[in-house]
Amino acid sequence: MELNSIEIDGSRAALEERYELALGRIREFPDSMADMAVREYFSVLKDLVLNLDRVKKEGKKDAEMNSLLFHDLEPENYPDSFLDPDNALRKLGKEKSGILCVWYYEFRGIIPFMFENRLKDVNAILETTIQLYNIFEQEQMNVGQFQQLIMNEHLTDTVYGYIYDYTEEFVADYVENDLCRTDSFAKDIVMNADLTDAGDNSYLYCYGEWITREQLMTARLMAALPEETIVRMARAYTDGYIRGFELTGKDIGKKSTVVCYMPVGFERFMREAVKQFEEAGLKAVINRSPVHMINKKLRGNVKPGFYGASNLQCEFDHREDLCYFWGKKLEEHKLSAFRNACEKNAEALRKLSGNACVEAFGMKAGDLRTSENVMHFSEHQIKVNQDYIQRSHDIKNEFAPDEETSFTIIAWPTPSIAERTAEDFSEEGILNSYRSIFEEFVGINTLPVERWKEIQQRIIDALDRADHVEIKGAGKNETMMTVRLHELKDPAGETNFENCLADVNIPAGEVFTSPALKGTNGVLNAGYVYINGYLFKNLKLRFSEGRVTDYACDNYFDQAEGRKLIKKVILGDTEGLPMGEFAIGTNTKAYAASRKYMIEDKMPVLIAEKTGPHFAVGDTCYSYEEDIETFNPDGKKLIAKENECSALRKSDPEKAYFNVHTDITIPYEELQSITAVSGSSRTDIIRNGRFVLEGTEELNDALEKIDSDR
Repeated sequence: MELNSIEIDGSRAALEERYELALGRIREFPDSMADMAVREYFSVLKDLVLNLDRVKKEGKKDAEMNSLLFHDLEPENYPDSFLDPDNALRKLGKEKSGILCVWYYEFRGIIPFMFENRLKDVNAILETTIQLYNIFEQEQMNVGQFQQLIMNEHLTDTVYGYIYDYTEEFVADYVENDLCRTDSFAKDIVMNADLTDAGDNSYLYCYGEWITREQLMTARLMAALPEETIVRMARAYTDGYIRGFELTGKDIGKKSTVVCYMPVGFERFMREAVKQFEEAGLKAVINRSPVHMINKKLRGNVKPGFYGASNLQCEFDHREDLCYFWGKKLEEHKLSAFRNACEKNAEALRKLSGNACVEAFGMKAGDLRTSENVMHFSEHQIKVNQDYIQRSHDIKNEFAPDEETSFTIIAWPTPSIAERTAEDFSEEGILNSYRSIFEEFVGINTLPVERWKEIQQRIIDALDRADHVEIKGAGKNETMMTVRLHELKDPAGETNFENCLADVNIPAGEVFTSPALKGTNGVLNAGYVYINGYLFKNLKLRFSEGRVTDYACDNYFDQAEGRKLIKKVILGDTEGLPMGEFAIGTNTKAYAASRKYMIEDKMPVLIAEKTGPHFAVGDTCYSYEEDIETFNPDGKKLIAKENECSALRKSDPEKAYFNVHTDITIPYEELQSITAVSGSSRTDIIRNGRFVLEGTEELNDALEKIDSDR
């Protein structure tokens, strides 16, 4: 399969010459280095480069090479690699370990760039590595003149120079290729690889991504599924995306491209989806999740673009590497680069309809180790982050306005989901169990929309007669929440709750609102909940007038460590977040599947939020789209699209948004009741973990089956 040659500027010959010069210098590593730890560090980098040179010149793209390239990410190898901050400290010492650990993480970006033959990016990384090596050589030649602190400053300044000097090019490349390019390296693989049963899945090694059993077995299952199942899966994804436009009255006919996110292994599903999008007049953009540090998302759990396997501990350790360099100067530089890139690609961005996301789930959410050697954003940098997110959104909104774009997201399980139910642990045993679970989730993601519309409308009708809702936990669950609803001035034509039917948010199975903050109070408790890849145990948040005032979890013996994890993962480093959403999940089939297969700890938020009442902290579901009119299928207008915070978007925009929206779900089994209250009138929606409104009893069938199967 041919690799694309995507370059920012410069002739190919000049880039090849620079590459060979850099390669020649790196071949000399680390013979002149006396410090054995530094010698080992640069030896690791050298070996990676030489292996990649074989990829470039010999076309060696196979399982053996993949194992060599991603050796340090294997869980058993990671603690001994220079990617691990603690190991880097042990071997390299306090003064230089931090920046060299960060650089190794960035350096590994040469893997995908070499596979895509993007020599401009490769050369930037290799030449910066040579500069770092030269600093150590200079130290050796000037014994007594270089202090460790000065050397560390030189190392940090060198990496900062790399980031700052290449920001314009790296950001331009992101906009042009990741948002606009419809003919790409990845799309070529998706549309042209042999995806049949007879195929050997060797195409997976052409991406330059880490390929594990997860991706290989996923591809095997995709190849084995009947064509009608693949078509049904893709139709749920593409139709859901198109319905998102219809829901908000946006004209998809003005658009001609859609950015698709894809976990590696789902190529057959994505190929069918690309064809269906083309039938609807949309060309798919499929590109890699951002690689350069300067382009990576500052927040969020859904990876943009395509992506292979990952080491969660490694991502956790390196999630804030930019803190070594981030500040107002770099922010302004990046914003300027982003605006320039948008202006250059204005016509392509105008045609962009939005993002169609695919999320993979199944890997167990283990306990992540926190390290004191990992640097984090300062309070000032957190504010700079928030400012950047807001301002970059405003820039993009000029070229691809929110009122003209939409999105959708769907989630599919990966083979690890089957580890607890497989009859044997052979590959075939896991694959058979995986197929059974996968086919059940095909059903969950393709529920009969018309039937769910009717059931959920019953719930909405009861809620719309209330001024607040009371939620109480059962047993050890200490939830005791009062959620205040907005006043309906025209009950015949207005509603507080959206009837969610598998459009922007697949699968179907929830009714949700943006509550009023004043009058929203109490304690939210979940015995276990999977959020942004992390399993939280006995999570508790306290709300006062709609704001988070206290929080805790039992993930660590030291409660302070638990608070740090909550603040980072759930609250986005922001104190006093408002409640942005209250919802009641109705997808009891998904809940039953999670219990049947013992995968509660593996369920993604996207599906888990449909399996009970859930609350989101941060922005509302309608952030940046409050002024776009939205109607339910019954014709009623949604009026609960803002709260006391987002209402400030025009008068005091810095206080309107937090760029955080984190869902927290209470499982049905931990729930005593949900009651709609208006004065002295009380109507139970759920009692003792069961739906009790007339017309909603069907939802209990899946829950009752859980009890009968015990």
